[in-house]
Parts: sequence; C-alpha cells; structure tokens
Amino acid sequence: MGARLSAAGNVGRWSRCCTGTAASTGDKGTAVKIGIIGAGNIGGALTRLFTKAGHQVAVANSRGPHTLADLAAETGATAVEAADAAQGADLVIVTIPQKHIPALPAGILDGAAEGATFVDTGNYYPRERDGAIDEIEAGALESEWVQRQLGKPVVKAFNNIGAASLFENGKPAGSPGRIALPISGDDAAAKAVVAGVIEEIGFDVVDVGPLSESWRQQPGTPGYGADFGAERLRVALGEAGRERTEAFRAQ
Repeated sequence: MGARLSAAGNVGRWSRCCTGTAASTGDKGTAVKIGIIGAGNIGGALTRLFTKAGHQVAVANSRGPHTLADLAAETGATAVEAADAAQGADLVIVTIPQKHIPALPAGILDGAAEGATFVDTGNYYPRERDGAIDEIEAGALESEWVQRQLGKPVVKAFNNIGAASLFENGKPAGSPGRIALPISGDDAAAKAVVAGVIEEIGFDVVDVGPLSESWRQQPGTPGYGADFGAERLRVALGEAGRERTEAFRAQ
C-alpha cells in the first residue's frame, strides 16, 4: 500500500471542472453538471447532497422520471430518462445493483461531456441480491467488471458507506470524527474530481490507488461500512485481503 494510501490533498484539487470545495474553503466551487443513474438509497442521498452543494443534477431510475417527482421537487434536481442522465454531464455516477449493469442500454454514457468522469458506487452481493456473476466469482474485481460492461474508465467511490451515514454524517474539513471514504481508479485527474466532490459534501478521502487495488474497499474488508477516519481507514485498507470472504461469495 504505502504512499498510494494518501489523503485527498495529495490526490489533487478539482482538476477539470471545479475551482474549490466548500468543505475546504467555506465557499461553493464551480457548479458541476452531474448525472446520476440510479435513485436508490445511495443515489437519492447523493442527489440531495449535490443539489444542496449547488450542482446541477439530473437523476434517473429504471421506472421513469414520473416516479422521481418527489425527489425532484425536494431537491431541484431534474428527473430524466436513464438514457438522458449522462447528457452533457461532467460527472456521471452509476449507482445501481451489480446485476443490472449489463442491462443498461449500450452507449448510455456516450453523451457525457468531453473528459467526463465516471463513478461506480456498486458492490457485489451474490447471496442477498445479485445472484452469481460468473466473472466476479472467477476472480474479476467488481469495478473492473463494471468498467468493461460500461466501456468507460471508472473511479470506484461511495461504495463502503451506508446511505444514512453518507447523507447525515458529513462534517467540515478538520472536524473531529470526520469520516474518510476510499477511492480507486486509474486516472489521477478523474480521481481528483471525485475527491473534490467528496470533500465538498463533508468527507475526507483516502486514495487506494489504481482500480486493480479496489478489492481493498469491497464488501467483507476491514474498512467496509466502518465509518473510519482517514488514518484508521488507511490501516484497514492495508489489512485487507484479496480473497473474497465467504459471506460475499455465491453459495
């Protein structure tokens, strides 16, 4: 692990679309156009947090925009068809059950802005939700599998915190007990964008390294769901084992 498990300040600022973060500067950064595909617990929490931070959010689910009228009215987000969620977006977050990833329409992310960043928040739950996905059972990493399905490079983020904690427990930078979230990915500039929005909504960031290291933040690892601060999270990531625990393997 070593130097790769660095704090968000070492990952970089908003290198593509933003000028600062509310959490670190006290001011809102430049508004970003964000597309969220999936409006479940995590997608709903992120919609609320990002609109509160002043960003332009388009949110979609599989049931159509009419089912998101309440969320749109509450937050000011725009409810759209799933095929339109990425249109013109600087940041696209895919937050749907792992088993539904292959069913997304081909090219669903192609309308994103040039140089857009893509985030996978997903986790593989073969016993309680997703059923067995053969490639993952054979050893493929969750987000590398997602990346291949989507045809876009992804940053893995927001996958190891519960929705309630994500929505309720963000704190200003430097606050005691501030939770840290891990991110992994192969593009440093994309990770800087993701780190920026995470810091803005009240969390520290620990960079796990490339996507090939993303197993350190998957379900069953010591830091998963633990709501650790940055230093403790680094330790937990270092203690993680590559082999998937029995509870998170298909029976």
